[in-house]
Formats: sequence, structure tokens, C-alpha cells
Amino acid sequence: MSFSDAELERYARHIVLPEIGGAGQTALKAARVLVVGAGGIGSPALQYLAAAGVGQITVIDNDRVDLSNLQRQTIFGTEDAGRSKAVAAVGRVAAINPHIEAQASQHRLDAGNVDGWVRGHEVILDGTDNFETRLLVADAALRHRVPLVSAAVGRFEGQLGVFRGWEADKPCYRCFVGNDPETAGINCAEQGVLGALTGIMGSLAALEVIRAIHPFGADSAGKLLLADTLALRFRTLTLPKDPGCPACSG
Repeated sequence: MSFSDAELERYARHIVLPEIGGAGQTALKAARVLVVGAGGIGSPALQYLAAAGVGQITVIDNDRVDLSNLQRQTIFGTEDAGRSKAVAAVGRVAAINPHIEAQASQHRLDAGNVDGWVRGHEVILDGTDNFETRLLVADAALRHRVPLVSAAVGRFEGQLGVFRGWEADKPCYRCFVGNDPETAGINCAEQGVLGALTGIMGSLAALEVIRAIHPFGADSAGKLLLADTLALRFRTLTLPKDPGCPACSG
């Protein structure tokens, strides 16, 4: 896979990093990433994945842009109000980097279509605020052995994890959250959320997608990053694999 002169100039600051280099940039160009949710997490993540040169990006979101989204979902502008989030986000991705391919899906993920969307991607980024969808995506990622980057925010706190539960020493998403399908997701409309926090966590999620495509530094799978912006504190926990987990223990 070759790069044009324009691409070499665009990605020069990546290529000079020994941990990325030409091999890493080539891996990014060849990668296919599925981003579930173009909201608070997906908004910054999509911009940085596009800028990084991820070759194929698929965005799934069945919601439409609302004025209340604009305080944190910076991939959209005022003129996007009422438009499909997935379509508007892909338009912005194309404007950021014309050397990549991006497609939008306005479908809602369900048990009947999730495998078709997850299959064939190198990494899944889930930034949805619906717990049922999170479990659906996590289970499909586990079935197809696709690394899952999962991020969430609420009020002044955020969390980020990377899951490869098919590996003997790594937990899956259900090892972390349990097996209760009735667990409520974080509702920003009710709880509120600091806009800049979504930028932090979405950018970190993009970083972990890049690391999953071309490993560098320490392996982050099986770890959970917790951000508390009220105290300006970041903590990293090691998540154990649940020997009784119904999803990955076998």
C-alpha cells in the first residue's frame, strides 16, 4: 500500500514517531473501523480517526442532530440541526480527510443485524448511551474476536476500557458490567454532562483504536481508565476476568 505525496505530508508527524512509522501508518490506512454512535464520544473520536488516516470508517447512528447536542458534539454545526447524525458526521469526516472512505448507516442495531455490521472490521468503538446496545455490540465483538473500545461519560466523570475477552487472561465487557440487561445507561438529558469531558474521553477512545490497529506502548486491554474532572484525577484499574462469565468463561 503506497501513499501519495499529499498523504506523506499529511501524516508526517505520525511517520516520524518510531512507535508508528511507515508500518503503522500503512496499518491505519488498511484498517476498517466501526464507530457505534456519533454523539459525545463518537464526535471527537471520528475527527481524530479521520485525521489519523484510518482507511475505512463506518458510522452507525439512528438519531438526528438536536440543538442540545451542540454543547459537546463538536463534529456538528448549527446548520446540521435536524439532519441524520450519521450522515452529517460522515460529511465532516470526508471534509477532514479526502484520502479515506466513510459510510453512514441510520439503522438501529439489533440482534438480527449486529453481526453483519461487526464482522469484517478490525476495531469497534462503542460510545452509545444505551446499555442494551452496548451489550449487543460487546457480545458481537466477542463472537467475532474484534477488539472493542468502549467509552462513556456522565456529569463530570468518564470511563474507557478495551476488551478482548476471547483471550485467556483478558476480560470481556460482561466481566466488567455483569449480565443485567435492565441496567440503565447514562442519560445526559437527565444528568447533564460537561461538554469538554466528552472531547477528552472521545479523543482517548480514538487513541485506543489506533493502538489496537498498530500496537504501541503498554497493552491497554483489560484495564479501565476512570476520569474525575471535579478532582482533576485519572485512575487506571486492572479488570479481572470473571471465571463464571457466561459470555467468555468457556
